Amino acid sequence: MARTKTVYRCSDCGAEAPQWTGWCSGCQATGTLVESQVTAAPRVLASLAPAAPAIPIAEASTGGVAPRPTNIAEADRVLGGGLVAGSVSLLGGEPGVGKSTFLLHLASAVASDGRRCLYVTAEESAQQVAARAERIGAMAGNLWLAAETVLPNILSLLDEVRPELLVVDSIQTLVDPELGAAAGSLTQVRGCAQTLVAEAKRRDLTVVMVGHVTKDGGLAGPKVLEHVVDTVLSFEGERHHALRLLRATKHRFGGTHELGLFEMGDCGLMGVPDPSALFLTDRQVGIPGSVVAPVLDGQRPMLVELQALVVPTQAPMPRRTAQGVDSGRLAQVLAVLERRIGLFVSKHDVHVAVSGGVRVREPGADLAIALAVASALTDRPLPPQMVACGEVGLCGGLRQVQGTDRRLAEAARLGFTSALAPASAPDPPAGLRVGRFRALHEAVTATRLVNGS
Repeated sequence: MARTKTVYRCSDCGAEAPQWTGWCSGCQATGTLVESQVTAAPRVLASLAPAAPAIPIAEASTGGVAPRPTNIAEADRVLGGGLVAGSVSLLGGEPGVGKSTFLLHLASAVASDGRRCLYVTAEESAQQVAARAERIGAMAGNLWLAAETVLPNILSLLDEVRPELLVVDSIQTLVDPELGAAAGSLTQVRGCAQTLVAEAKRRDLTVVMVGHVTKDGGLAGPKVLEHVVDTVLSFEGERHHALRLLRATKHRFGGTHELGLFEMGDCGLMGVPDPSALFLTDRQVGIPGSVVAPVLDGQRPMLVELQALVVPTQAPMPRRTAQGVDSGRLAQVLAVLERRIGLFVSKHDVHVAVSGGVRVREPGADLAIALAVASALTDRPLPPQMVACGEVGLCGGLRQVQGTDRRLAEAARLGFTSALAPASAPDPPAGLRVGRFRALHEAVTATRLVNGS
């Protein structure tokens, strides 16, 4: 027999509490708990649906997960070939980074291939989106546009338009009247997302949703939002730089090791097939503190310029500025330079930056950072056609990093003639000489920055 119990439900997020308190433990809102009666249904022992039979894994069909290209090369690189029918993707990024512009390009490119697309704008008016589409050249004939926030109305549009691709910008602004919570609340975000996922599977429809991010850079809303979707994409970039990076942090139909690069211009986003040439276009040679480092982002090698500036200071706490590199790794490299080599920077301000707005998050740039700081401290430039890659250990040793062969091949492709690397580095490609060193002090000495220069 069913019984009734009293709970206190938050009017904002829908979270429940067994007793009244002054605030909601789910969203921390004050004075939003409302008393309500809930009927607890008796436990159902019988299964509502017959159990699915177990079959050998070799007999499971995989023919329905073939991706279809989006006609945007950088997006297809990250997605493993394109979008999969029936899949749901979540795109996150900082406000103003260009998420809506990217999705307009994506929808227009898919529509230009003869596939019908529906772009639902829940944050802007249809006129605003159409003006942007006209400016960036995304006025495809099969691209349909609707300014709608009510979920049942969007489902009706799916019956009317019958698209192959649905873009929702954004999931935090959708409202399902049956859920009885405010737009953007945990209940609404979770419920609307689960409904769209179910519709995508039922209709064999590809769905791409925009998700807001928190001040820490993570996706806002309940964590179940990331669990129910098939792909989680991150669109990154600095507001004052034109470079934009597309990554996949979760992808059920492929790997998450690829990186897509775009450049934001007056006509929207343009793919960057050769990022190394872009990063080194305005490089000035013969200046102390400049070193080119071959880095690896996922499986994609890139050449970036690391710049260092070392300035004497009388301040009791010298400044350490790291732009585009990890501040912890910079502090570690500076400590090794002082302790193992004798290059003292404890009375100097040290500024290290990666030109072009790209972020280097891997240890393969340690050797380049150390050489850039040593070059800036001694005011002696390094050879302009030299690159450096390798991880610096706390004992001052150099260790090989992943994909060293691809890094060196990228350097040779762009015309660099020499490289500094750990002793275990593989043989270089034709036209590139590699100096192999076991310790950091050997590499610094070989570049004539200390001892016998």
